[in-house]
Amino acid sequence: MRRSYATMLCLCAVLVAVPALAKEQKAGKKMDEQAMMELWKQMATPGEQHKLLAGLAGSWTTKTKEWMEPGKPAMESDGTAEIKTLMDGRFIYQEYHGQMMGQPFSGIGIDGYDNMKKKYVTAWMDSMGTGIFIMEGTAGGDGKTITLKGSHPEPGGGQMHHRAVWKIVDNNNQVFEMYGAHHGQKESKVLEIVYSRKP
Repeated sequence: MRRSYATMLCLCAVLVAVPALAKEQKAGKKMDEQAMMELWKQMATPGEQHKLLAGLAGSWTTKTKEWMEPGKPAMESDGTAEIKTLMDGRFIYQEYHGQMMGQPFSGIGIDGYDNMKKKYVTAWMDSMGTGIFIMEGTAGGDGKTITLKGSHPEPGGGQMHHRAVWKIVDNNNQVFEMYGAHHGQKESKVLEIVYSRKP
């Protein structure tokens, strides 16, 4: 009996997850199709991390500080953000509008928690570039302070490495801080966005 194309896709995806459970399987014992499908179902089910992110859905005002050079005064600006859930609460989608370096700025981001990797993941794109910036990371002991890391190419060559600290204070307040290191130099704070939910 032929399997459907969708079933085959699910099975292929499950095969990626199987090595994660290899330690739990007895040597030489092959996981059957039903067990693989159950595993995939578990990996696809939103959990507590997804509920945490989904709680951020709504309308926000923002106050941004950006540092063009270490030790120099920050440029400050106000903005807005709209956050909504996607894929039955598996991801959140943000539309951000404000200023950056004194110019009108807009960006969109998608954030989620990858059950298979056991990591938070984020993708960001904005009006100041043509690339998609990817970061991933984990939460601290409180479950609400998420540290993400990523990098992107710099003009003239090389990579700028970033570390972001995303503090979800509660459903009405969050703070996003970004630290960067140019060409292997010492890391410094480059951005801070304080989010407050609109009444």
